[in-house]
Amino acid sequence: MQTHVYVLQNWYDHSFVWSPEDFGGVEYIHMPNDLIWKPDLVLYNNADGNYQITSTSKAQIRFDGTVQWNPPMIYKSYCSIDIQYYPFDIQNCTLKFGTWTYYGSLVNLQFLTKHQSAIFERGWDLQDYTPSIEWEILNLRAIRHEKVYSCCVDVYLDLTFTCTIKRKPLFYIVNLIVPCINISVLAVLVFLLPSDSRKKITLAISILVALLVFYLLLIELIPPISLVIPLLGKYL
Repeated sequence: MQTHVYVLQNWYDHSFVWSPEDFGGVEYIHMPNDLIWKPDLVLYNNADGNYQITSTSKAQIRFDGTVQWNPPMIYKSYCSIDIQYYPFDIQNCTLKFGTWTYYGSLVNLQFLTKHQSAIFERGWDLQDYTPSIEWEILNLRAIRHEKVYSCCVDVYLDLTFTCTIKRKPLFYIVNLIVPCINISVLAVLVFLLPSDSRKKITLAISILVALLVFYLLLIELIPPISLVIPLLGKYL
């Protein structure tokens, strides 16, 4: 899954505390992110090899030590695809973020909400969301996990964002399913023709070729998954 997002990050850095009265009333400054400390957040289930958040956008630093950095990012993450009911399938895709070197007592990952909780049923901000022409969002969930890995004794934190999406099937209904049904009806009508008719064999071969073409088209459309055979493929 490819996702275009703004990664909203806030943290406190005591080395950036100053008094605005001593600096002409300046309450905040903008600084390149490569000149300041920032948490080494990575996308654990990354699919393109670029695990770390890297961006040239600047961070905003306030006089009280609050640092805000909201870089725009494009992520490609792994998703477990279920195509059994294609094109009426529902998929669950996740983005799992965590620090690579800091454990929970050093970098305490929290959601940017007033009321802290480990689970949020509406964990994504869709204010700048552009609707997809192929997928419909059903649910957006965010969970904060605490996990101890076999290599270490400390607790590591991660924030997992789950997106449940449903495919919009209109295109596939009109261009794939309806023609397949029509061809199947014609296949049944072949038996109504007289057995000595030459057109019966011609029509049967034409229907067989048409079904083969639609099967090849289906192979091009669906993801190459070997775990399950889609019902539409079984039908063809």
